[in-house]
Amino acid sequence: MDGLEAVEIKLSEVLYNNDFKRLDSEFFKKIYLETEKKLHQLNTDNLIDIIDFITDGKHGGVDFKDDGVLFLRNTNIKSDFIDLNDKRFISQEESNETKRAELNEGDVLITTIGSIVGESVVIPSDFPKATINQNLVKVVPNKKSTSPYLSSFINCKYGNSQIYRMAVGNIWFLVNYPNLKKLIVPSFSEKFYKAIFDLHKSSRIILLKSESLYQQAETILLSELGLQNWQPTQANTEIKSFANSFLQSGRLDAEYYQPKFDEVIEKIKQPVRFSKPHRFYKLNDLVKIKKSIEPGSAAYMDEGIPFIRVADLSKFGLTETEIHLSPIKELENLFLKKDTILLSKDGSVGIAYKMEEDMQAVTSGAILHLTIKEQTCEVFETSQVLAINHKKVLPDYLTLVLNSTLTQLQAERDAGGSIIQHWRLKEIENVLIPVIDLEKQQQIAQLVQQSFALKKQSQQLLQTAKLAVEKAIEESEEAAMKFLNL
Repeated sequence: MDGLEAVEIKLSEVLYNNDFKRLDSEFFKKIYLETEKKLHQLNTDNLIDIIDFITDGKHGGVDFKDDGVLFLRNTNIKSDFIDLNDKRFISQEESNETKRAELNEGDVLITTIGSIVGESVVIPSDFPKATINQNLVKVVPNKKSTSPYLSSFINCKYGNSQIYRMAVGNIWFLVNYPNLKKLIVPSFSEKFYKAIFDLHKSSRIILLKSESLYQQAETILLSELGLQNWQPTQANTEIKSFANSFLQSGRLDAEYYQPKFDEVIEKIKQPVRFSKPHRFYKLNDLVKIKKSIEPGSAAYMDEGIPFIRVADLSKFGLTETEIHLSPIKELENLFLKKDTILLSKDGSVGIAYKMEEDMQAVTSGAILHLTIKEQTCEVFETSQVLAINHKKVLPDYLTLVLNSTLTQLQAERDAGGSIIQHWRLKEIENVLIPVIDLEKQQQIAQLVQQSFALKKQSQQLLQTAKLAVEKAIEESEEAAMKFLNL
């Protein structure tokens, strides 16, 4: 009986807040019952009582455009964070078909369908025009000042566990969004709501500074390559002979031969008339590429070694995963090391993140591990002299290049033409990487590191807000305010 979990409850408790008359053991896990018991000791409201509106987003297929209205999906929403690394757009006309889903300042988003549910963010005042798909739910609180508190509550263990209890499924979860109206939300004073609001506001200010530094790093890269004002061509037709198409690439799909893909390769290869022109290399010349594993859902556990999937990866970091593997010795060789670059090759392809420290975690087979090869020199002959080029690349610089338009277009070309994107290892090895002067790489790396340090501060403030909400529930509002030094 070791490891088994059992509870004994009354029939009235089984039927309470259980419209679907669920009797499965998952619905009655101890953590769910303890959460419910704890919340009922407080002054609470149901979500429906503190909001003006709730809806999901657009159902069915959409026609993506190069620009227009930002179309958010569940993969864009992390806990307290909107990841726009993989942006999609739809036309204003198509967005108008579901005007109820258009986003405004203070709206709270919740993920309700996908491998992870119950993640929440608040739409900031400076957010572009956007709408959502059917995997997200938009909640409009009746007081905008309470939006940060509501989002922090949903992201904390007392809100999140309620949403998982509502979900059906094992690997792919689904929450029937009208059920969210019954979410039990503790009520506190306006003073506490303002404290959480202020934390979110400070977090946003720091995040914008972080994004500005990252953009400066991108600008230096493009400037060094002579591409600061370059935009990929919008032309969508190309004429190629059979010898220059299929016989070279093995591809017959028209998407592969869009002019913008040839154009980006030409831009990477072109010489720049600076005193220190850049060179370019295949990715395989710069890094060692290591595969991870795909153990299958049967190996998933609630505790153990964290198992990181593409859904947990963004160019800004890793989010906490709900899936773990058994801590067997064979996995140790796959643990993440500082300065390793993680690169996604399946699903949302081309996401790169450099590890800031060692981590006892394992990634899925959809994420490759890149490590920089030792510095090498190559001797090449110019028109007059023999020259030596130091093939040196810094991890922060390479990660920025991998996340840049220059590499993303190569990923789009290679992985396109299928419903679920797959970037083959051979194609990844042949990705062209521009390598600029080491001094400029160091300047870029410094900006990236400063950006990530600020991003971490921003996340810590949101984590503090979440912990304060939990402390208010577990102890008291007074204890939470003391925790915040207020």
